[in-house]
Amino acid sequence: MDYRYSVVEGNLLINNPNKTQDTGTYQCVATNPFGTIVSREAKLQFAYLENFKTRTRSTVSVRQGQGMVLLCGPPPHSGELTYAWIFNEYPTFVHQDNRRFVSQETGNLYIAKVEASDVGNYTCVVTNTVTSSRVLGPPTPLILRNDGVMGEYEPKIEVQFPETVPSAKGTTVKLECFALGNPVPTISWRRADGKQIPRKARRHRSSGLLEIPNFQQEDAGLYECVAENVRGKNVARGQLMFYAQPSWIQKISDAHAAIEQQLLGLCSKEGSSYFFMFYCFLQGRVQLEQGSLTITNISLSDAGMYQCVAENRHGIIFASAELSVIAIGPDFSKTLLKKLTLVKVGGEVIIECKPKASPRPTYSWKKGKDILRENERITVLDDGSLRIVNVTKSDAGSYTCVATNHFGTASSTGSLVVKDATRVMVSPFSMDVTVGESIVLPCQVSHDHSLDIMFTWSFNGHLIDFEKDGDHFERVGGQDSAGDLMIRSIQLKHAGKYVCMVQTSVDKLSAAADLIVRGPPGPPEAVTIDEITDSTAQLSWRPGADNHSPITMYVVQARTPFSVGWQAVSTVPEIISGRTFTATVVGLNPWVEYEFRVVAANLIGIGEPSRPSEKRRTEEALPEVTPANVSGGGGSKSELVITWETVPEELQNGGGFGYVVAFRPFGTVSWMQTVVASPDAARYVFRNETLPPFSPYEVKVGVYNNKGEGSFSPVTVVYSAEEEPTRAPTTVLARSLSASDVEVSWAPPRENQHKGRIQGYEVRCWRHDEKEENAKRIRTVGNQTSTKVSNLRGNVLYHLAVRAYNTAGTGPSSAAVNVTTKKPPPSQPPGNIIWNSSDSKIILNWDQVKALDNESEVRGYKVLYRWNRQSSTSVIETNKTSVELSLPFDEDYIIEIKPFSDGGDGSSSEQIRIPKISNAYARGSGSSTSNACTLSAISTIMISLTARSSL
Repeated sequence: MDYRYSVVEGNLLINNPNKTQDTGTYQCVATNPFGTIVSREAKLQFAYLENFKTRTRSTVSVRQGQGMVLLCGPPPHSGELTYAWIFNEYPTFVHQDNRRFVSQETGNLYIAKVEASDVGNYTCVVTNTVTSSRVLGPPTPLILRNDGVMGEYEPKIEVQFPETVPSAKGTTVKLECFALGNPVPTISWRRADGKQIPRKARRHRSSGLLEIPNFQQEDAGLYECVAENVRGKNVARGQLMFYAQPSWIQKISDAHAAIEQQLLGLCSKEGSSYFFMFYCFLQGRVQLEQGSLTITNISLSDAGMYQCVAENRHGIIFASAELSVIAIGPDFSKTLLKKLTLVKVGGEVIIECKPKASPRPTYSWKKGKDILRENERITVLDDGSLRIVNVTKSDAGSYTCVATNHFGTASSTGSLVVKDATRVMVSPFSMDVTVGESIVLPCQVSHDHSLDIMFTWSFNGHLIDFEKDGDHFERVGGQDSAGDLMIRSIQLKHAGKYVCMVQTSVDKLSAAADLIVRGPPGPPEAVTIDEITDSTAQLSWRPGADNHSPITMYVVQARTPFSVGWQAVSTVPEIISGRTFTATVVGLNPWVEYEFRVVAANLIGIGEPSRPSEKRRTEEALPEVTPANVSGGGGSKSELVITWETVPEELQNGGGFGYVVAFRPFGTVSWMQTVVASPDAARYVFRNETLPPFSPYEVKVGVYNNKGEGSFSPVTVVYSAEEEPTRAPTTVLARSLSASDVEVSWAPPRENQHKGRIQGYEVRCWRHDEKEENAKRIRTVGNQTSTKVSNLRGNVLYHLAVRAYNTAGTGPSSAAVNVTTKKPPPSQPPGNIIWNSSDSKIILNWDQVKALDNESEVRGYKVLYRWNRQSSTSVIETNKTSVELSLPFDEDYIIEIKPFSDGGDGSSSEQIRIPKISNAYARGSGSSTSNACTLSAISTIMISLTARSSL
């Protein structure tokens, strides 16, 4: 040590480190009174980067299209370097691509194919990654020769990795590969053994660099770089060799050994040699073999620190441990004999005696105060424990273990208590049950009642959890000597072996029984369609489990894309016995995709269905079902419209399905026919200018598919299209009913319509400021010659016109008539409503409502009233501003008042609640804002002589 070195908390501090003096390998040595150990090695190196020695470089002259290499030649250095090249002047660096590559191994610049744009000065830039210092080499001029352009040639690999590349575990392996050539070669990578390049591998600089991170054993192997262009290819190969420094499989650990004992210390590793370091002389009692250190006849002088050192050419590792040597007399303070040991009559017991002692003591035993002699039942084991077999009641008592070595003697005492053995009196017995039944498996014992007893049950080797499986399992018995098991609502899954286990503190025993559960059959297996026709399918299957009850019959079910779930089907034989495993399904629809399943049954019930068979389509057949509800009519002029309901896909019996439509004038012989090729068509329209309007035709619709034509539907009569009415209605009149309603009437056209029927009339209504095409339309049906038009605006001029219509369309319009709706009704509701009672009468008064200039004059008032609990309302009309009435029952009443005019009903007042009358001679009064008043009840309603009543 000199002034530049100091140790701070075990760390070595070097002041002003010097490359010449301080470069080298260092280890830390740690020492205390128990021994000495050394650390792993640490290497100290100094990074530096000197300047380039040369100041100028010769000009490089190449042909265009030729490959070229510019050497960097880095100056003396220590530490990892990175390389780059400047083109002409800083900061323009050479961009690496499939044509240009800078090797990070040598620093050289490679140009696969020189182009005119490459002419210029190139400068190598070298950077030390440790010190971050950077130096620039002298520039190298590059010029083109004038003696022609280089022709095409095959790739020449200039940058390649070594034939053998040692690669450390966990490191990142980098392989460089670049080729010169014209055209510019492409670079690819592969493994010679055919394995895939690791997915974690990355390719850089147009595949010129292959990088494999976290290198592992499986990444080792022969790698190939392939350079290729149109003129040929070249291959470079290299073997990646995996290596790693030693690693511990098992390390030595601290140990405690007694005097005169033998110690074996293990130190296992992978791929290394061993040696142990111990700063002591062991006098030939030590043996080192395959990583195991053995010390015989240990003494106090053997205590200390031991190190196992493993090394190979890639590294060295250390493992340290302390050996403590113990020398004490027997001590029972922490290992006393058990105060009380229980054992059953006829059983076996071992009373342990394990005092702490070094060296190992000798042992003797006493029962009570007498020395215990060994015999065929009583033995002292090598570790000092006492073993007694075939225990009897006389063996009960106190036992003392006495231990002795060179350093003293000690003893410990415990008691042995002998109990009666437990015996099974009623064992569970094997049973045969049916699904859904409930049973009890008995388990009753005799035992020493001074001991606690515990019953447990297992099912097929697993303990029964009575909380989790309480729906089916319950422990019953009612006394401590019984642990019976009840199984409720037994299922097939409950079949198996049940074991009753009984345990006390001195013994345990068990009794078992087998439970056979009979139930419905399991699902049949391997349902197969062996043959299929247009209406039948030949099936076969294998039987499933019969669950201890013979299968009596099978049922076949089918499903199609058109059925609702699975449906039972007819079979031959009609009833399939339990010993039959084939059947023919009959009555299938042609050209429908079917799948089948089979259900088995026995005397207990119907089982689960099989898995569905494959899907198969039945063969095609002639269609048999004809369209339903053939009808028609309507349409436009010169048209015969024929309609029908389409035949469902499952009844079309084959592909290429369509319809044949046949029709003829009523009473004629020859049919006209046409084909409608779409299976979804439900309508056909025959057009002919000579077709008479509203004439009867006989119509029928047939079917066909790829197999041929089927039959026709029954003949029905359909009428051809009508013509529109040709005359307009006459004598159109309109009158205003209110501000929102107008009544219009008319007379039918004067001439009969021989070319069609009048099915009704269409009334059009539009405001004077609207266009006629925006008119409101109202249609009547049949012979009705008047209607009401509602929801109009008040005091507005409207135009109305009427025209007849039928299925062919509408006829000409009548001349428009004008009508002005009445003024709107008063918008102001009656106000200041007051009610009061006098004797048996209720009197209502309110203020007169005055209409505005644009409103209809008030002609009177409507008083609306109803019981509070009823929805029907009664109405009283009056032309005065008061009404006098009495209420018939003990009920609350709701009253409203509103004015009416020629324009209709005006705005209603707020609802007034009149409470029920409870005193025949009570008097009261109120207003529209009053809450309640008590009135007298009488049985009639009285109004003033000027009022009218209506319901």
